Amino acid sequence: MLIDFHAHIYPDKIAEKAAENVGRFYQVHTCCDGKVSTLLERGRLAGVDKFVVHSVAQTPAQVENINRFISSVCQEYPETFIGFGALHRDTPHFADEIEKMIALGLKGLKLHPDIQLFDLDDPKMFELYEMLQGKLPLLLHCGDYRYSYSHPSRLARVLDNFPKLTVIAAHFGGWSIYDLALEYLKDRKCYLDISSSIMYLGRRRSEELIRLYGAERMLYGTDYPMWDPVEELRRFDSLHLTNQEKELILYQNALQILS
Repeated sequence: MLIDFHAHIYPDKIAEKAAENVGRFYQVHTCCDGKVSTLLERGRLAGVDKFVVHSVAQTPAQVENINRFISSVCQEYPETFIGFGALHRDTPHFADEIEKMIALGLKGLKLHPDIQLFDLDDPKMFELYEMLQGKLPLLLHCGDYRYSYSHPSRLARVLDNFPKLTVIAAHFGGWSIYDLALEYLKDRKCYLDISSSIMYLGRRRSEELIRLYGAERMLYGTDYPMWDPVEELRRFDSLHLTNQEKELILYQNALQILS
């Protein structure tokens, strides 16, 4: 089984522009167009069974539309897509939005501090983390050498304060600052995904980090549309991992979280 835990999708009318904007933010070329149909096609070729799909709200006003869109796609393709909702730091009432997400059938929440411009350990966000404990898993973009919003030290502080919060720290817990992430997150209770990382780390360092954290904490993800699901699976398959490690990363840990 293969579960991609990190994929972004957008409505067709804005998908290409949204994908280009994400690539521009990271100063790289976006491989795919961000459309649902493209993800389905490339996922089928890669042999992906399920995708956890989400998007990022850059303003509070975008939250409702994003969540309804993600929910509608999951309802159209219930065997393939699992939806995570969006939220914004300046959303007026966190509790109301969480209940709306649950009513829409969404199974978790995705936040991107660097795009949404908030500190992970912002005291206002503690209210949200408290509400999510034991209720919904939280997928977080983590790490960027250009900003401190999502620095792994901030995530470590959150994890210390909310031990029952289920967190998936994207990009080995620290995109572009991987060794710093290891320093702060190695012995803390959280999952990490491997998206947007192997191509930068290389095979040897990727294998080392997986084993330092433990394969039982790692999740497979492609960061579509940044990267193509077919090419990302080839990168993953190039790693010298045991069958047990691969099974944990490709689907067993994901099923544990989603259950």
